[in-house]
Amino acid sequence: MSQPWYKDGLRFKCTGCGDCCTGAPGYVWVSDEEVTAIAEHLKISEAEFIKEYTHLIQGKRSLKEDAGNYDCIFLKERRCDIYSVRPKQCRTFPWWLENVKNRKAWEETASRCEGINHPDAPLITLGEIQKGLD
Repeated sequence: MSQPWYKDGLRFKCTGCGDCCTGAPGYVWVSDEEVTAIAEHLKISEAEFIKEYTHLIQGKRSLKEDAGNYDCIFLKERRCDIYSVRPKQCRTFPWWLENVKNRKAWEETASRCEGINHPDAPLITLGEIQKGLD
């Protein structure tokens, strides 16, 4: 099997800018396990969490967004209020298939994420990237 274009690794360092959580419509899918963890973190019931912070999209549960600007409902002053229990989708960014499918996609993602190719970013190995993609 041939190696992916990023076989020598990619540079990424989260700067905490919050840009990945802002400004574009989309979905942050949450599993039942993530619902439980986030509800416990917020010290509310799962039912209350589901009612207040999620909605169903084609049978899948997603976090709500701010209707005016599409920011994640948990983004406060450019920081995540649930960072320690954030969903897997958030934890694995930018290691999503659509972001690494080719160099052009990676560079397009970099135009929206200052941590990609950041001068102080460490080289993330192929193995680490693939862990995020799983």
